[in-house]
Amino acid sequence: FMPFITEEIWQHLPHQGETIMRSAWNSGEESLIDEEAEREMNTISDVIKAIRNLRSEMNVPPGKKAEAILLAQDQETVDILQKGQKYIANLGSIEQLTVKLTEATKPEQAVTAIVSGVEVYLPLKGLVDLEKEIARLEKELASLEKEISRLNGKLSNEGFISKAPQEVVAKEKEKLVDYETKKVAVLERISSLK
Repeated sequence: FMPFITEEIWQHLPHQGETIMRSAWNSGEESLIDEEAEREMNTISDVIKAIRNLRSEMNVPPGKKAEAILLAQDQETVDILQKGQKYIANLGSIEQLTVKLTEATKPEQAVTAIVSGVEVYLPLKGLVDLEKEIARLEKELASLEKEISRLNGKLSNEGFISKAPQEVVAKEKEKLVDYETKKVAVLERISSLK
């Protein structure tokens, strides 16, 4: 459908030639490229992605408004973030947005990410129930430890190692590494919440 819709739109715009399919590809104008604007937009976009990722990691419902604190390394980045405050607030589902230089005090009990020279903090107070989140993470940790123990037992069994195909053994070793990596991440999140 898209080529037909594109053709229909193109026919209603000022154009040269009979059809868009036979027109020359637009190569763009070098004079219209604004690298400074692209850099600013990339910074704002990276901050929005970081906020969304943090919200996702903490299982915060999309409709629930949050607070965000952005600590920038220099005044230029602070200015960029202040220009994009409306976009960050709307797309990150942020109710209260604070933008400061990194010398400001860092908030306690907050999840954090660092992108494009900006430290992004989402304070957890009111965002998630800390006790429930810690309990959920501890349950996840227990499950991971159980899997790690099971895989360690399997991989230390000489009968399994000698009889199983190498691909299966390699896959089990990959699973073990993956579970151990997840365990470290869960432990870090539990300690940051406590």
